[in-house]
Amino acid sequence: MHLDVLDLRNFYYRTQLGRVAQRAVRDRLTGLWPVAALQGQTVVGFGFAVPLLRPYLTSARRVIGLMPGPQGVMPWPAGEPNVSVLCDERKWPISTGLVDRLVVMHGLETSDTPSEILEECARVLGPGGRVIFIVPNRSGIWSRGDGTPFGFGRPYSASQIDSLLRDHGFTPERHASALFSPPSEKRFWLGLSGALELTARRFAPWFAGGVLMIEASKQVHAPKNGGLGERIRRPLRILEGVGAKAPVPALKSRD
Repeated sequence: MHLDVLDLRNFYYRTQLGRVAQRAVRDRLTGLWPVAALQGQTVVGFGFAVPLLRPYLTSARRVIGLMPGPQGVMPWPAGEPNVSVLCDERKWPISTGLVDRLVVMHGLETSDTPSEILEECARVLGPGGRVIFIVPNRSGIWSRGDGTPFGFGRPYSASQIDSLLRDHGFTPERHASALFSPPSEKRFWLGLSGALELTARRFAPWFAGGVLMIEASKQVHAPKNGGLGERIRRPLRILEGVGAKAPVPALKSRD
């Protein structure tokens, strides 16, 4: 079941721990997808991914925040023209193949129909498009309590999310982790969070972070039949028989 948009907004924008989490995951995202690399592209977030998308507002051709109906929607970004949209999680108001980059956070693990969400992800991604799924890490401490949004829904291990994606036509390309500091409101841990993130990324990237980030591409299968090759191997015989001698009709015998 999806979380309420007001609870998500309050966590990410009105608590110190939420701002720490937002910064840690967003920095990891921009490390995987640098802002300059997405120049002129269409960037879409589904679930509650808008806290991560602000860096792309100035470079991307368009940025869209899709928020599922059971969760609710809020205007975003604050003080600027709204780009967030309330949608049916099974039918997104986006044309097929329009999206270059897709970010899914608080959308997959809390949904009752994750397969249908993955089908929509595959539909809207264009040729060469990429998606990053951000899900709670089953081995991380952020998924073991309900004090943050990452403690709700179904957490995943790396092998579980990889298997799920492959079953729905995606190829996992890269894995990353974020949120290595504990989910504590204590000033000591909040102040140490930045150093812990940098240290873990550099020296212990295999250490269990609070969230898994999986970059995936859509599998595109080559046609088995048809196409130019098939036409060459089996050309149309439009003029077949032209120039051949006409058959001589058989003479009827007279009795």
